[in-house]
Amino acid sequence: MLWYKPTRSLSRRAVLLGGATLFAACGFEPVYGPGGRAESLSGRIDVLPPADEEGRALSRRLESRLGIAAAPDLILGADIAIEEEQLGVLPDGSISRYNVIGRVDWTLTRNDETVLKGREQSFTAYSATSTTVATITAQRSARERLMTLLADRIVADILANADAL
Repeated sequence: MLWYKPTRSLSRRAVLLGGATLFAACGFEPVYGPGGRAESLSGRIDVLPPADEEGRALSRRLESRLGIAAAPDLILGADIAIEEEQLGVLPDGSISRYNVIGRVDWTLTRNDETVLKGREQSFTAYSATSTTVATITAQRSARERLMTLLADRIVADILANADAL
């Protein structure tokens, strides 16, 4: 049986330096670092007022990630669609788990002209417990988590295309 025996091993320092060189060569630049794309968009995007509880959760998360608009030159509008599907059924016929599926069609405009637009989709779930209050609380929490996921995806899309802004 042949055993491979390296004649020379790479040190941890060599591997880290090689990785740093690779990032520098490919143009890697941190989005949230000083002078990054996120900094250039901070306070420039005004999120349209929400229409419902899900819209408020989405707006809160977007404003926490993009900053509150001090001197906005861009307006972000979002159309939210949510549906629930039943997942788990107990032997007595009651539903034990729900899937919450959400979609947001968003548009970023400047002077009534569309600059960027997109559609984000995701899902989350919650359990229906024995009490009505606990089930309603779980449902609200799931919808808020869903809006956080969707807002983070919207921000990622905007930051990925920040050069167009």
